[in-house]
Amino acid sequence: MSASRYSSFGQGLSAADQAAPQAAFLPGKRKRLNVIAILINGLGPWLLFCAIFVAMSFQLHYMSAVLAWSSVVAGLLLTVVAGVLAHRTRQRDQNPMWYTFACIACFFATVLAAVLGDMNFWHNMQPYYDIENINSYPSVDPAREKGQQLMDAGRVYFEDGVGLDLSKAMAFRNLDRYCVAPIVNGQEPLASYDFWAVGVNCCGGTTADFRCGEFNNPKARSGLRLMRDDQRPFFRLAVQQAESAYNIKSTHPLFFYWMQDPVAAVMQYRNDGFKYALLAITAHFAFNTLAVVGAVFAFSKLSHEF
Repeated sequence: MSASRYSSFGQGLSAADQAAPQAAFLPGKRKRLNVIAILINGLGPWLLFCAIFVAMSFQLHYMSAVLAWSSVVAGLLLTVVAGVLAHRTRQRDQNPMWYTFACIACFFATVLAAVLGDMNFWHNMQPYYDIENINSYPSVDPAREKGQQLMDAGRVYFEDGVGLDLSKAMAFRNLDRYCVAPIVNGQEPLASYDFWAVGVNCCGGTTADFRCGEFNNPKARSGLRLMRDDQRPFFRLAVQQAESAYNIKSTHPLFFYWMQDPVAAVMQYRNDGFKYALLAITAHFAFNTLAVVGAVFAFSKLSHEF
C-alpha cells in the first residue's frame, strides 16, 4: 500500500517537472535580457574602432605602416572568432544572435576604422609629421640659394623684397589645373628659377592668372613645402611649360604654398587630424549604440514570438 502511494507521488512530481519547462517558453513569455552581452556589444566594437582608427591615423602609422595595418588584421581575426562562436552556439541549439551581432559589428568597425583612419593619416597627419621632421630655413634669397641647397626644407622664410613674379605664372591641366609662379627677389632675371609657389585650381586659362595661396597678401614672404608626392609631377610639368614659354631655366624646382605664417598652417594640419578623429569616434559610438538598441528590441521581439 505504501509502495503504491510513493509510486503515485513520484508520478505526480514527474508530471509537474515536465509542465514547468514547457510553460517557461509558451507564447507571451519574454526571455530575460542578457545584460553582459549588451554591454560587450555596446562597448566592444566601439573600442575596436577607436584602437584601429588611432593606429591608422597617428604616429604608429608614420613610424611603421606594417604595425598599423597589423591592427586591422587583428580586428578581422576578432571578427572571425565572433563568427566561430556564433556557429558553435547554433550547433548546441542555443541562441547565437548576440555572437552574430558581434561578428557583424566588429567587421564593420574594423573596415570603417581602417578606411577613415588611413584617409585622416594621408590628408592631415602625414603632412604634419613630414614637415615637422624636416628643416626650417630663414632669410632665403632665391637669387642666391639654389634648390639643391634646400632639399630638406619644410618651412622657408624669404628675405624682405622677395615676392611672386606673376608675369611668369603657368598652369598645367590634367583633370585639375596645377598652377605655378616663380618666387623671385626683385625684377632681375635669375640664372635658375628654383623656388615656385603652387596651388591647384586657383588659376585661370591665361598664363599670368595666378591666385593661389596668399598671393595678394603684401606681408606674405614664406613658403610651406608641398609634401604630396602624387601632385609633384604635375607641378614639374607646369614648370617645364614655363621654361619653354618664358625662356627661363629651372634646374631643381622646389614647390611651396605661399603664405605669411607657415607655423599656423602646419598646426592646422594637426588640428584638422584631431578634429576628424574626434568626429569619427563620436559618430561611431552613436551609430553602434543605436545598432545595439535596435538589436535589443529585435531580439526581444523574436524571443517573444518564438
